Amino acid sequence: MATPQRNTPLKRMRNFYRLVIINEDTYEEVVAFKLNRWIVYVTMSILFVVLVGMSIGLIAFTPLKYYIPGYGVAGKTKEYEVLKIRADSIEHALEIKQQYVDEIERVLKGDVFPLDTTTLDIQNSNKAPVSSKSTRRRR
Repeated sequence: MATPQRNTPLKRMRNFYRLVIINEDTYEEVVAFKLNRWIVYVTMSILFVVLVGMSIGLIAFTPLKYYIPGYGVAGKTKEYEVLKIRADSIEHALEIKQQYVDEIERVLKGDVFPLDTTTLDIQNSNKAPVSSKSTRRRR
């Protein structure tokens, strides 16, 4: 009596199967494939690698890469910093000019009180100005 052969996973990988596609209305065989598991695994693996490669290529070599968060050209970050500094300086200059215009507007409306010059303390008015000749050294 013959001993039954064990059906190991390696043998199952090599067993052939038939994949048939049938027209449901006429029960006519449209396509038939003779496959084994090894061919199916290899085909699916190759298909997966090709699709992943195409996706990476599509992202890496087209402008789609700029939609990835954190991705950018190294020179652009320096340019963004310079533009930010310029925008801040322009904003500061605009604030100073707005204060100037507000002060002129207050003067024209008469909201500014006149400066009382009689109460000013002038301490150094009695001293004579220093002449340029006396500051020079003689040799």
